[in-house]
Amino acid sequence: MKYTLKKDGKYTYLESGEGTPLIILHGLMGNLSNFDGVFDYFSNLGYKVIMPDLPLYTLPLLKTNVKYLSKFLKNFVKHKGIDKYILLGNSLGGHIALYHTKLNPNNVIGIVLTGSSGLYESAMGESYPKRSDYEYIKKKTQNVFYNPEIATKNVVDEVFETLNNRNKLIRTLAIAKSAIRHNMSKDLPNMTLPSCLIWGKNDTVTPPDVAEEFHKLLPNSELNWIDNCGHAPMMEHPKKFNMHLENWLMKNFKPKN
Repeated sequence: MKYTLKKDGKYTYLESGEGTPLIILHGLMGNLSNFDGVFDYFSNLGYKVIMPDLPLYTLPLLKTNVKYLSKFLKNFVKHKGIDKYILLGNSLGGHIALYHTKLNPNNVIGIVLTGSSGLYESAMGESYPKRSDYEYIKKKTQNVFYNPEIATKNVVDEVFETLNNRNKLIRTLAIAKSAIRHNMSKDLPNMTLPSCLIWGKNDTVTPPDVAEEFHKLLPNSELNWIDNCGHAPMMEHPKKFNMHLENWLMKNFKPKN
Protein backbone atom coordinates (compact mmCIF):
# COMPACT_ATOMS: atom_id res chain seq x y z
CA MET A 1 0.00 0.00 0.00
CA LYS A 2 1.39 3.36 -1.06
CA TYR A 3 -0.70 5.45 1.33
CA THR A 4 0.51 7.13 4.51
CA LEU A 5 -1.31 6.85 7.81
CA LYS A 6 -2.95 10.10 8.82
CA LYS A 7 -2.85 11.21 12.44
CA ASP A 8 -5.59 13.61 13.45
CA GLY A 9 -5.91 14.17 17.19
CA LYS A 10 -6.49 10.79 18.80
CA TYR A 11 -7.37 9.14 15.47
CA THR A 12 -5.08 7.28 13.09
CA TYR A 13 -6.49 6.24 9.73
CA LEU A 14 -6.04 5.80 5.99
CA GLU A 15 -8.17 7.78 3.57
CA SER A 16 -8.32 8.02 -0.20
CA GLY A 17 -10.79 8.78 -2.99
CA GLU A 18 -13.89 10.93 -3.32
CA GLY A 19 -17.56 10.02 -3.23
CA THR A 20 -19.82 8.00 -0.96
CA PRO A 21 -17.90 7.19 2.26
CA LEU A 22 -16.98 3.51 2.65
CA ILE A 23 -15.58 2.92 6.14
CA ILE A 24 -13.62 -0.29 6.67
CA LEU A 25 -13.24 -1.93 10.09
CA HIS A 26 -10.52 -4.52 10.69
CA GLY A 27 -10.76 -7.55 12.96
CA LEU A 28 -9.33 -8.43 16.34
CA MET A 29 -6.19 -10.13 15.02
CA GLY A 30 -6.21 -8.11 11.82
CA ASN A 31 -4.80 -4.79 10.71
CA LEU A 32 -5.26 -2.22 7.98
CA SER A 33 -3.06 -4.09 5.50
CA ASN A 34 -5.64 -6.90 5.38
CA PHE A 35 -7.73 -4.62 3.17
CA ASP A 36 -5.02 -3.37 0.80
CA GLY A 37 -6.79 -4.68 -2.29
CA VAL A 38 -10.17 -3.26 -1.26
CA PHE A 39 -8.75 0.13 -0.32
CA ASP A 40 -6.79 0.56 -3.55
CA TYR A 41 -9.61 -0.60 -5.81
CA PHE A 42 -12.59 1.29 -4.43
CA SER A 43 -10.80 4.54 -3.69
CA ASN A 44 -10.34 4.76 -7.47
CA LEU A 45 -13.95 3.84 -8.24
CA GLY A 46 -15.93 6.77 -6.89
CA TYR A 47 -15.88 6.11 -3.15
CA LYS A 48 -14.15 7.83 -0.26
CA VAL A 49 -12.54 4.85 1.46
CA ILE A 50 -11.57 5.35 5.10
CA MET A 51 -9.90 2.83 7.40
CA PRO A 52 -9.53 3.83 11.05
CA ASP A 53 -7.00 2.01 13.20
CA LEU A 54 -9.22 0.66 15.98
CA PRO A 55 -7.80 1.23 19.51
CA LEU A 56 -8.07 -2.41 20.53
CA TYR A 57 -5.08 -2.36 22.86
CA THR A 58 -4.99 1.22 24.10
CA LEU A 59 -8.40 1.69 25.70
CA PRO A 60 -8.95 1.31 29.46
CA LEU A 61 -9.79 -2.31 30.15
CA LEU A 62 -13.37 -1.51 31.19
CA LYS A 63 -13.92 0.18 27.81
CA THR A 64 -12.35 -2.61 25.77
CA ASN A 65 -15.58 -4.02 24.38
CA VAL A 66 -17.84 -4.02 21.32
CA LYS A 67 -20.10 -1.30 22.72
CA TYR A 68 -17.32 1.21 23.35
CA LEU A 69 -15.59 0.45 20.03
CA SER A 70 -18.92 1.29 18.37
CA LYS A 71 -18.91 4.57 20.29
CA PHE A 72 -15.33 5.17 19.13
CA LEU A 73 -16.56 4.79 15.55
CA LYS A 74 -19.39 7.25 16.19
CA ASN A 75 -16.95 9.83 17.55
CA PHE A 76 -14.62 9.21 14.62
CA VAL A 77 -17.24 9.84 11.91
CA LYS A 78 -18.46 12.89 13.82
CA HIS A 79 -14.88 14.17 13.97
CA LYS A 80 -14.58 13.63 10.22
CA GLY A 81 -17.90 15.40 9.58
CA ILE A 82 -19.43 12.39 7.85
CA ASP A 83 -23.19 11.95 8.15
CA LYS A 84 -24.10 9.05 5.81
CA TYR A 85 -21.78 6.12 5.17
CA ILE A 86 -21.40 2.44 4.29
CA LEU A 87 -19.65 0.15 6.78
CA LEU A 88 -17.52 -2.85 5.81
CA GLY A 89 -16.21 -5.12 8.56
CA ASN A 90 -14.32 -8.39 8.86
CA SER A 91 -14.66 -10.58 11.95
CA LEU A 92 -14.79 -8.26 15.01
CA GLY A 93 -14.98 -5.31 12.60
CA GLY A 94 -18.26 -6.67 11.28
CA HIS A 95 -19.61 -6.99 14.81
CA ILE A 96 -18.67 -3.39 15.59
CA ALA A 97 -20.37 -2.33 12.35
CA LEU A 98 -23.57 -4.15 13.35
CA TYR A 99 -23.66 -2.73 16.86
CA HIS A 100 -22.94 0.76 15.52
CA THR A 101 -25.75 0.37 12.98
CA LYS A 102 -28.14 -0.67 15.73
CA LEU A 103 -27.42 2.57 17.61
CA ASN A 104 -27.11 4.84 14.56
CA PRO A 105 -29.68 3.61 12.01
CA ASN A 106 -30.08 7.03 10.40
CA ASN A 107 -26.40 7.32 9.56
CA VAL A 108 -25.45 3.90 8.20
CA ILE A 109 -26.86 3.48 4.68
CA GLY A 110 -25.37 0.06 3.92
CA ILE A 111 -23.40 -2.66 5.63
CA VAL A 112 -20.96 -5.28 4.32
CA LEU A 113 -20.00 -8.26 6.48
CA THR A 114 -17.29 -10.81 5.81
CA GLY A 115 -16.52 -13.51 8.36
CA SER A 116 -18.33 -11.37 10.91
CA SER A 117 -18.84 -12.19 14.55
CA GLY A 118 -22.10 -11.18 16.18
CA LEU A 119 -23.89 -14.51 16.09
CA TYR A 120 -21.28 -17.20 16.63
CA GLU A 121 -17.57 -17.68 16.15
CA SER A 122 -14.99 -20.32 16.99
CA ALA A 123 -11.91 -18.55 18.33
CA MET A 124 -8.51 -20.03 19.18
CA GLY A 125 -9.66 -20.65 22.73
CA GLU A 126 -10.32 -18.49 25.74
CA SER A 127 -7.11 -19.00 27.66
CA TYR A 128 -4.50 -19.57 24.90
CA PRO A 129 -2.64 -22.14 27.03
CA LYS A 130 0.07 -22.65 24.39
CA ARG A 131 0.56 -19.01 23.50
CA SER A 132 4.33 -19.28 24.04
CA ASP A 133 4.54 -22.15 21.55
CA TYR A 134 5.33 -20.50 18.21
CA GLU A 135 4.56 -23.58 16.12
CA TYR A 136 1.17 -23.96 17.83
CA ILE A 137 0.29 -20.32 17.13
CA LYS A 138 1.54 -20.70 13.57
CA LYS A 139 -0.74 -23.70 13.00
CA LYS A 140 -3.73 -21.94 14.57
CA THR A 141 -3.12 -18.87 12.43
CA GLN A 142 -2.82 -20.95 9.26
CA ASN A 143 -6.12 -22.64 10.08
CA VAL A 144 -7.88 -19.28 9.72
CA PHE A 145 -7.18 -19.47 5.98
CA TYR A 146 -7.99 -22.08 3.37
CA ASN A 147 -4.54 -21.52 1.88
CA PRO A 148 -2.04 -21.66 4.78
CA GLU A 149 0.49 -19.68 2.76
CA ILE A 150 -1.60 -16.55 3.36
CA ALA A 151 -0.38 -16.78 6.97
CA THR A 152 3.06 -15.36 6.16
CA LYS A 153 5.77 -15.12 8.79
CA ASN A 154 4.83 -11.48 9.37
CA VAL A 155 1.19 -12.43 9.99
CA VAL A 156 2.16 -15.22 12.39
CA ASP A 157 4.70 -12.99 14.15
CA GLU A 158 2.04 -10.35 14.78
CA VAL A 159 -0.38 -12.88 16.28
CA PHE A 160 2.39 -14.42 18.37
CA GLU A 161 3.46 -11.00 19.69
CA THR A 162 -0.14 -10.07 20.53
CA LEU A 163 -0.75 -13.25 22.51
CA ASN A 164 2.53 -12.97 24.39
CA ASN A 165 2.09 -9.33 25.32
CA ARG A 166 0.21 -9.30 28.63
CA ASN A 167 -1.53 -6.00 27.94
CA LYS A 168 -2.71 -7.12 24.50
CA LEU A 169 -3.70 -10.59 25.67
CA ILE A 170 -5.90 -9.25 28.47
CA ARG A 171 -7.66 -6.94 26.03
CA THR A 172 -7.97 -9.65 23.39
CA LEU A 173 -9.76 -11.85 25.90
CA ALA A 174 -11.92 -8.95 27.10
CA ILE A 175 -13.07 -8.20 23.55
CA ALA A 176 -13.70 -11.88 22.82
CA LYS A 177 -15.93 -12.17 25.89
CA SER A 178 -17.67 -8.92 24.97
CA ALA A 179 -18.44 -10.31 21.52
CA ILE A 180 -20.19 -13.28 23.11
CA ARG A 181 -22.23 -11.00 25.38
CA HIS A 182 -23.31 -8.74 22.52
CA ASN A 183 -25.15 -11.31 20.42
CA MET A 184 -27.01 -9.53 17.62
CA SER A 185 -29.61 -12.14 16.66
CA LYS A 186 -32.56 -10.19 18.10
CA ASP A 187 -31.43 -6.92 16.50
CA LEU A 188 -30.78 -8.06 12.94
CA PRO A 189 -34.46 -8.31 11.83
CA ASN A 190 -34.81 -4.58 12.56
CA MET A 191 -31.92 -3.67 10.25
CA THR A 192 -33.66 -3.12 6.93
CA LEU A 193 -30.79 -1.32 5.20
CA PRO A 194 -29.07 -2.96 2.20
CA SER A 195 -26.67 -5.61 3.50
CA CYS A 196 -23.98 -7.58 1.68
CA LEU A 197 -22.49 -10.82 2.99
CA ILE A 198 -19.26 -12.05 1.39
CA TRP A 199 -18.23 -15.36 2.93
CA GLY A 200 -15.54 -17.98 2.54
CA LYS A 201 -17.05 -21.42 1.90
CA ASN A 202 -14.28 -22.92 4.08
CA ASP A 203 -14.43 -20.47 6.98
CA THR A 204 -13.80 -22.38 10.22
CA VAL A 205 -14.04 -19.34 12.55
CA THR A 206 -17.46 -18.16 11.44
CA PRO A 207 -18.61 -21.20 9.41
CA PRO A 208 -20.98 -21.08 6.43
CA ASP A 209 -24.03 -21.73 8.62
CA VAL A 210 -23.28 -18.40 10.36
CA ALA A 211 -23.50 -16.65 7.00
CA GLU A 212 -26.79 -18.42 6.31
CA GLU A 213 -28.13 -17.24 9.65
CA PHE A 214 -27.08 -13.66 8.97
CA HIS A 215 -28.77 -13.92 5.56
CA LYS A 216 -31.96 -15.21 7.13
CA LEU A 217 -32.10 -12.58 9.88
CA LEU A 218 -31.10 -9.49 7.85
CA PRO A 219 -34.24 -8.56 5.84
CA ASN A 220 -32.46 -6.88 2.92
CA SER A 221 -29.33 -9.01 2.58
CA GLU A 222 -27.46 -10.57 -0.31
CA LEU A 223 -25.19 -13.57 0.31
CA ASN A 224 -22.09 -14.17 -1.85
CA TRP A 225 -19.85 -17.23 -1.49
CA ILE A 226 -16.17 -17.58 -2.33
CA ASP A 227 -14.91 -21.15 -2.78
CA ASN A 228 -11.58 -22.38 -1.39
CA CYS A 229 -11.61 -19.50 1.07
CA GLY A 230 -11.40 -19.13 4.84
CA HIS A 231 -12.15 -16.38 7.34
CA ALA A 232 -10.64 -13.42 5.44
CA PRO A 233 -11.88 -13.42 1.82
CA MET A 234 -10.45 -9.97 1.12
CA MET A 235 -6.97 -11.40 1.81
CA GLU A 236 -7.27 -14.81 0.15
CA HIS A 237 -9.26 -13.81 -2.93
CA PRO A 238 -9.13 -10.01 -3.21
CA LYS A 239 -10.27 -9.90 -6.86
CA LYS A 240 -13.33 -12.08 -6.22
CA PHE A 241 -14.09 -10.14 -3.06
CA ASN A 242 -13.94 -6.86 -4.94
CA MET A 243 -16.13 -8.25 -7.73
CA HIS A 244 -18.90 -9.19 -5.29
CA LEU A 245 -18.60 -5.90 -3.43
CA GLU A 246 -18.59 -3.83 -6.61
CA ASN A 247 -21.68 -5.61 -7.97
CA TRP A 248 -23.56 -4.95 -4.75
CA LEU A 249 -22.42 -1.33 -4.53
CA MET A 250 -23.44 -0.68 -8.13
CA LYS A 251 -26.93 -2.00 -7.44
CA ASN A 252 -27.40 0.04 -4.27
CA PHE A 253 -24.93 2.95 -4.22
CA LYS A 254 -23.77 3.57 -7.76
CA PRO A 255 -21.19 6.40 -7.71
CA LYS A 256 -22.25 9.69 -9.26
CA ASN A 257 -20.26 10.77 -12.28
